[in-house]
Amino acid sequence: MPSTKDSISLEDNFGAHNYHPLPVVLSKGDGVFVWDPEGNQFYDFLSAYSAVNQGHCHPKIIAALKAQAETLTLTSRAFYNDVLGPYEKFVTGYFGFDKVLPMNTGAEAVETAIKICRKWAYEKKGVPENEAKIIVCTNNFHGRTTTIISFSNDPDAQNNFGPFTPGFIKIEYNNLEQLSMALEDKSVAGMLVEPIQGEAGVMVPDSNYLQKARDLCHQNNALFIADEIQTGIARTGSLLAVCGDCSCEGHCERQPDHYVKPDLLILGKALSGGVYPVSAVLADADIMNVIKPGQHGSTFGGNPLACSVAIAALEVVQDEHLTSNARHLGEIFREKMHNLKEETGLITEVRGRGLLNAIEMDESAGSHTAWDICVRLKENGLLAKPTHGNIIRFAPPLVMTEEQLHECIEIISKTVREFV
Repeated sequence: MPSTKDSISLEDNFGAHNYHPLPVVLSKGDGVFVWDPEGNQFYDFLSAYSAVNQGHCHPKIIAALKAQAETLTLTSRAFYNDVLGPYEKFVTGYFGFDKVLPMNTGAEAVETAIKICRKWAYEKKGVPENEAKIIVCTNNFHGRTTTIISFSNDPDAQNNFGPFTPGFIKIEYNNLEQLSMALEDKSVAGMLVEPIQGEAGVMVPDSNYLQKARDLCHQNNALFIADEIQTGIARTGSLLAVCGDCSCEGHCERQPDHYVKPDLLILGKALSGGVYPVSAVLADADIMNVIKPGQHGSTFGGNPLACSVAIAALEVVQDEHLTSNARHLGEIFREKMHNLKEETGLITEVRGRGLLNAIEMDESAGSHTAWDICVRLKENGLLAKPTHGNIIRFAPPLVMTEEQLHECIEIISKTVREFV
């Protein structure tokens, strides 16, 4: 096994430099822990950007992967397979929709939702051909394909990657007045939004924002599209972030008073527990049925391996009550971070929901404070990553115990105090 130094050197020499990782190499994972080649153990407080909600190498998910891998892995959609149908029935029932279109990566699922929304606009709403527009929010993160970066306002995402795809209207996140004005355009097909903006620094909207945004969309015959790739699958203390404060363990149809049901739901990441690339777009039949044979697809989308893994991953979420665990631990974590904020004066804001949280550092302390703190956290046995300058996002696996969380809180508190 290559050492930490050798692994970093190999990546630097032979890989594209499209990431800036923390100086740590991971060679093993189990539950909430990861290890480097030298055997040093760390708490994982990123969970592969919330893909590993069920913990690293969950035995039930790995068992499903092994069993299916020894039977049948890929058929393409040129033929039926005996796992896709059961998976489609399972996942639509789990989330309360009629239909699912399976894909592989989160960005592919977002692209799929954009295509479905536009096609619905032309064939159901009557928008003139090639005039459909989709409303998006500033500081969004939906992926890095050419179409998706076309509506980013991150200079690193856009510089020297044009020309860009037209057809998007950008408004401020959490701004209903701007949404209402944008919807006056009768060519608007829908609104694409993250219920909580993760990459932007765990930006949590007003409590009524999602409900009112969906209502405004429906009043103007536009689709409400929720990108739950990072926020979904129990991360925020409910099955989906659009559930708000709902405490449901199963699909949110059981709690209709708290559920802002999107017209199109986009899932990825933890849909497979981080074991295999699996994503999906869910919708009811009147929307999904605009897609006909030959109009969209993927060689690997809906493959038997992905379907088996996804079923196991979702069963783990329900069987182990990960939504309630995330909700309970999140409340403890934010309370302790608020205490740390008051104690040190180095933290300017604490925000989050469930186990998707962030602390924002005082910029006057230096632009590299968040990075330096994350490097020190690594040295103290916990892995997290800065986002948008001086914001540190904390998103541990949802299988974490309360005892482990308190140990992690002590590591974080000790580390931040070292910078006061």
